[in-house]
Amino acid sequence: MIVCRKIIEIFKEICKIPHCSFKAEKFKEYLIAYCKKTGAKVVTDDVGNIQVVKGDPKICLQSHYDMVCMGDAPEIELVEEGNILQAKNSSLGADNGIGCAIMLDLLERKDNIELLFTCDEEVGLIGATNLNLELKSKYLLNLDSEEEGDIFVGCAGGVEMLCSKPITYEKVEGDWKTYELETVGFIGGHSGVDADKDIKNAIKEMAYFLHDNSCMISSFKGGEANNSIPKYVKVVVVSKEDMVGNSDIKVTKVDTQPMKYITQSKEIISFLNSMHSGVRSYNKELNIVQRSTNLAIVESKEDSFYVELFPRAMSSEDMDRVKVELISQLEVFGFVYKLEHEFPSWKPNIGDFAKRVQEVSLKHFDKSDFVAIHAGLEAGVIVDKFPDMEAASIGPNIYFPHSIREYVEIDSVLKVSKVIEELINSY
Repeated sequence: MIVCRKIIEIFKEICKIPHCSFKAEKFKEYLIAYCKKTGAKVVTDDVGNIQVVKGDPKICLQSHYDMVCMGDAPEIELVEEGNILQAKNSSLGADNGIGCAIMLDLLERKDNIELLFTCDEEVGLIGATNLNLELKSKYLLNLDSEEEGDIFVGCAGGVEMLCSKPITYEKVEGDWKTYELETVGFIGGHSGVDADKDIKNAIKEMAYFLHDNSCMISSFKGGEANNSIPKYVKVVVVSKEDMVGNSDIKVTKVDTQPMKYITQSKEIISFLNSMHSGVRSYNKELNIVQRSTNLAIVESKEDSFYVELFPRAMSSEDMDRVKVELISQLEVFGFVYKLEHEFPSWKPNIGDFAKRVQEVSLKHFDKSDFVAIHAGLEAGVIVDKFPDMEAASIGPNIYFPHSIREYVEIDSVLKVSKVIEELINSY
């Protein structure tokens, strides 16, 4: 367990450094300093990716160094109980901090190794998409997977859809009552990996509640990140009727009255109820979600109503179809939109490298299968840039990423690190 404890201790140090997406500069500096101390050559590109090279590497290990910050994060209070490491009331950042820790440990002990730390993966695979570094290795091993033994050889593509609708406000006059509505007890989750787990979307549940109650919206704010199933929504409404909450929605009567409400409240409520969130189609052959949409973020602003959608698909043809469906719906309701941070799907490919990864994995796990995932993997973006490179993705058991329930199994980290080290030794 010595090697595993070293990895866990490195990870604990990482948890002390704020590294939410777009705010990971201190962690970037930590990684650069750590790697330079080993004598490795370290270079960066203009978006913040870090390449580290020692000797004559054959495999490039790759992880991203940002995390989804939920709950109290980036303030992370670790809780270790037996084989479980988690955080108190925050996301843990094992996705992808454990991968970074494994890489740093191996860098200290291996002479021929290449590492690639990418930035801002959690907000649209920005680092991988804008990668401007020349990789040295023939093979890429991504460490951002979350099921031990499985070898990921394909993934979904996705795109951020940033949408807005012009709105106006009317002054509150007459006998209106004011209520503050908040969602309670929602658990959230990964909008891709957990798309088929029937996890409630807090925005959808709030929209359904508003539909069943006669009211007008004064303000609306909900959702945490575009790749997370929303868990919290807060809405202020005015109504001429009494409102009573339920198990999902807490209703509080407010004495002070807002000055205005959104004229287009009914249209907005209809739009949110009409917008499907979750699985759109399923691939029985791959046993995976084929197409999905996440109704991720909603916010009323001074002159517009803002909505962020995150569709995913396992092929470019299916992505085109999802975009047409969503754009048509947006246009009907008077929304304008723009697409950002689109990344390609990674068509499943079982090459010699993937087979070698499976051969080594079977020495450490009872089973090892080739699988695809309904989420974006940077491996797909990178091999699109380096078509002669073979890739696979592995990782330890990490549960409920992108949520305050996230935890990692320590024994699983040990087994995966042994697989990676044996792979490096075999080339």
